[in-house]
Amino acid sequence: MTIITVNTPKGRLSLEQRRELAETLTDAVLVPEVGRFEPAARVGFQVHFVERERDMMAIGGRLLADAGQEADVMVVDLAVMDAAWQPDVRAEVIERVLAALTAACGTQGPSPAWWVNFRVIDEGSWGASGGVLSVLSLLDSGVFTGERAKAVRAALGV
Repeated sequence: MTIITVNTPKGRLSLEQRRELAETLTDAVLVPEVGRFEPAARVGFQVHFVERERDMMAIGGRLLADAGQEADVMVVDLAVMDAAWQPDVRAEVIERVLAALTAACGTQGPSPAWWVNFRVIDEGSWGASGGVLSVLSLLDSGVFTGERAKAVRAALGV
């Protein structure tokens, strides 16, 4: 289970950009998480787009509404289930997210004010469908590669 929340100033992303990002941000996390592109795993991902008025966001201590220039501010919060998230895998996910944003926004590169937060929700701390979920129950579902499943079990000490 993964939740990707994209926070932007109102109007920053068009409907077409949101459509593209719904898919590309999902895949940016999915591939490193399960070890391959696996469409069946997409059901475990949600992407939420949150728009805020420019007077509800600030950078450098100044409201965007008061800033002289148009700051391209965006914060992406990734909430993932506890698994094998070593620093190199986290870095890969963050780089893939920034690349997806760059492509969808048609920019030369990520803005310095595009920030990505990577949060791991501890095992036993994620609930849905009337109960507590565990990544361990998903490892034999066929979406994880054998290598990734082994890495997750090792990371969780199982």
